[in-house]
Amino acid sequence: MSDALPHLEARPRDVATLLEALPYIREFHGRTIVIKYGGAAMTDPELREDFARDVVLLKYVGMNPIVVHGGGAEITRYMERLGMEVEFVDGLRVSNAETVEVAKMVLVGKQNKDIVLRLSRHGQAAIGLCGDDGSLFRTRKAMTGERDLGFVGEIEHLDVDVINHVAADYIPVIASVGADAEGNSYNVNADTAAGAVAEAMEAEKIIFLTDVEGWLQSPPDPATLVSVTTAAELDRMIADVAGGMRPKLESCRDAVRGGVSSAHIVDGRVPHSLLLELFTDEGIGTKVCP
Repeated sequence: MSDALPHLEARPRDVATLLEALPYIREFHGRTIVIKYGGAAMTDPELREDFARDVVLLKYVGMNPIVVHGGGAEITRYMERLGMEVEFVDGLRVSNAETVEVAKMVLVGKQNKDIVLRLSRHGQAAIGLCGDDGSLFRTRKAMTGERDLGFVGEIEHLDVDVINHVAADYIPVIASVGADAEGNSYNVNADTAAGAVAEAMEAEKIIFLTDVEGWLQSPPDPATLVSVTTAAELDRMIADVAGGMRPKLESCRDAVRGGVSSAHIVDGRVPHSLLLELFTDEGIGTKVCP
C-alpha cells in the first residue's frame, strides 16, 4: 500500500496539468504554429529528443507545426575547421560564396535530415525542405545599411503552396537557405526566414527557441526580462538591441504586423519549453503582441 501512495499523490497534479492544457489545445486546434528551432535545443542530446516529442505531440492534438531551423553554431565550427573567417554584424553572418556552400552543407545536408529522422522516430513523418525546393524561397541580396554582408539574402517571395502540400500529411522542416532568380545561393538568417514563413502561412503563433530567458533589456541580467511588449514599443527600442536578439525581435515585430496573432521568444534550454509556452497559463519568455 505504501508503495502506491506516491503514485496516487501525483495524480491530482497530473490531472491539473492536463486540464490546464485543454482549453489551449481546443483554441489552437487546426492552427499553424511556426517554430524557429535553434540554440541548445539543437545541440543538447536530451533537449533534441524533448523537442521532437513536443512537435510530434502538437501534430497529434490537431495543430499544424512547421519547423524552421538554423544551425549557426555548427556552421561556425565547420568554418573554423576549414580556416575560414567568421564574422557577424548585428546578428547576421557575413557570407561569401564559400560560406554559403558550408551553410548549405551543414543546414541542408546534415541538420535538416537529422531533425526529419528524429521526428519520424518519435511517431510523425516529416519532410525536409530548403528555399530551393519547389522554389519555396526566392531571395535577393539583403540591404543592411552601409556594410556589404556578401551573400546574405532576404526572402522576396515565398510559395505557401509548397508548404501547404507538405503540411497536409507531414511536418515540414525548413532549412534557411535560398537562391535568387539567377540561381545564386544565399544564406538567409533563420529568424528572418521563420518570420516570413509565419506571416505567409497566416500562423496563429511563431515561437523562437533561443539560449536566453527571453528578451533581456540589460543582458545577462534576468531581472530585466521583458515579459510582454508590442510592435510599437519595439520600433522605439530595437535600435539599441545588439547581437542575435535583434533579428529575432525584428522578425517578431514584422510577423505580428503581418497578421500573426503573437510571437514568443522562449528559453530552449528549459525542457519542454515549447509546451510550457503553448499550454500553460503563465507561459515563459517574451511575448510580442500587435
